[in-house]
Amino acid sequence: MTSVSTRSIVWARRRRSWNQLGDQFRRSRTGMLGLAIFVVFAALALAAPVLFDSSQLDVTKATGGVYESPTARYWLGTDDAGRNVLALVVWGARISLLVGLCATVLSMFIGTAVGIASGHFRGLIGGVLDRLIDWFLVIPFLPLAIVLATVLGKSLLNIIIVIGVTSWPATARLIRAQTLSVEGRPYLERAKALGAGDLHQMTRHVLPNVMPLVLANTTLAVSISILSETTLSFLGLGDPTAVSWGTILDDAFSTGAISAGAWWYLAAPGACVVLVVLAFNLVGRALEDILDPREGPQ
Repeated sequence: MTSVSTRSIVWARRRRSWNQLGDQFRRSRTGMLGLAIFVVFAALALAAPVLFDSSQLDVTKATGGVYESPTARYWLGTDDAGRNVLALVVWGARISLLVGLCATVLSMFIGTAVGIASGHFRGLIGGVLDRLIDWFLVIPFLPLAIVLATVLGKSLLNIIIVIGVTSWPATARLIRAQTLSVEGRPYLERAKALGAGDLHQMTRHVLPNVMPLVLANTTLAVSISILSETTLSFLGLGDPTAVSWGTILDDAFSTGAISAGAWWYLAAPGACVVLVVLAFNLVGRALEDILDPREGPQ
């Protein structure tokens, strides 16, 4: 009975903390603006099959002319094959957001696990994990991602894996620093004295205390993942059978859209990347301000 009562008190405190976070976030204008932008793009991505038939992505079924400028029929013009650029951009949002979110989840999982373990364990295990983080941090991200993408091959799953396994070190370093701070608190010392194992300490005591930092860092990491997907796809390392904002930019560049004056072919996906990255950065900065104990919510 005591155990159940204690657990209910803990969950009540956590729910109260999350409710307070939600209330403070709703008062943040920049955070709500970023969330609104993301919701718009997410809605477009989900509604892509309803708004535009997938046949509009097929070059053999294109109905427009080559590089038609924006008109009432084609709001964002057409590409070199006569396809509707608006349809390409809307369908491309599905892949770009999917890769960005999935790669971020993978990156956060690896970074959080390695960060907590490297901060909790002492001796050989902690030292090896700390050196592993340093090793990944000193390697330039883009060359490593290009090498891995080339070795693994061109597919969405491989792009997610490449971005996830190359973007976790910065998160691990942040989580490790926070873990070292939590490790010195009295309640964790009491847990050790009562015989709590390493896994219990890390999951029940350390993880809940670093979760706010993980949450804030996740929103910032999504924008980095989307930019990474766009960069890799622009370099021709993305899935050639999937339409994303990166592959659209790659096609526009390789088919000479710049020299042809088809600015809309480049501007549309480029603007989408900028807006989505801005949205996640606004949400992330708002969460940072709220969760930072030295500052109040903006």
